[in-house]
Amino acid sequence: MDFDGDTLLQRLDDIRGRIAAAAARSGRPAERVTLVGVTKTVAVEAVQAAVALGLADLGESRVQEAQAKILAVGRDRARWHLIGHLQRNKAGRAVELFDRVHGVDDVDLAGALSRHAVSSGRSLSVLVEVNVSGEATKFGVAPEGLEPLLERIAALPGLRLDGLMTVGALVERAEAARSGFARLRSLRDQAEQQLGRTLPELSMGMSGDFEVAVEEGSTMVRVGSAIFGARSA
Repeated sequence: MDFDGDTLLQRLDDIRGRIAAAAARSGRPAERVTLVGVTKTVAVEAVQAAVALGLADLGESRVQEAQAKILAVGRDRARWHLIGHLQRNKAGRAVELFDRVHGVDDVDLAGALSRHAVSSGRSLSVLVEVNVSGEATKFGVAPEGLEPLLERIAALPGLRLDGLMTVGALVERAEAARSGFARLRSLRDQAEQQLGRTLPELSMGMSGDFEVAVEEGSTMVRVGSAIFGARSA
C-alpha cells in the first residue's frame, strides 16, 4: 500500500467530520468519541505518517506484529490498543506493550492480565468483549454471562474495567448493524445498575459502520481501511 500525506490527511479529516456529525446526531460532543486507527498489516511508514497528522490512538490485532510498530512509532507518541483476541500465554507481553486491551472475554485471561499488571506495577484498562450477534465464529462472552464476568473482573487488582466492546455482524448495509450496537449499549446500562459502577467506554464500529455505532453511543471506533486503504492479503 502506497500513501502520501495529502491522501492520508484527507481521509482522516473526512472520518473525523463524519464522527462529529454522528456524535451531534446522538447529542454528544465529537470529543467524546475516540478514533482508533487499526494498523494491522499497515506499513510502519504509513503509521508514522498518520501519527504525525494527529492520529493519537492505534489498534493492533496481534501482539507480535505490534511490537515492531510500537518500537518504531514510540509508546509516548500514541496510545496503543490491543483489539484482537488475546491468548493467555501472551498476556505478559500485552501488559508491557498496550495501554488498553479491548477483547477480554473470560476470567482466566483477565486473571493473567491482572497478575502481570500487578507484577509490573501497571494499571491496565480493559474492555469486556460481548458477542451480541451470537455468531459461533466470533469471540466474546454471551450476553447472559456478562454480568457475572464483569463482577469477577471488577474485583481483580491491576485492571481498570471501564467498558464493553463488540465486533458488529457482517452486513451489507451499515444500518443493519444498528440493533447489535443498541444491544451492547443496553447491556452496558443494565450492567452499570447491577454493579453500581460506571462503564463509560463502548468500543464498537469499524470502517463500514462507525457512524451508526456512534449514533448508538460508541465512544471508540476502530477504523482501518477507511484510513489506510484496502488491507494487504
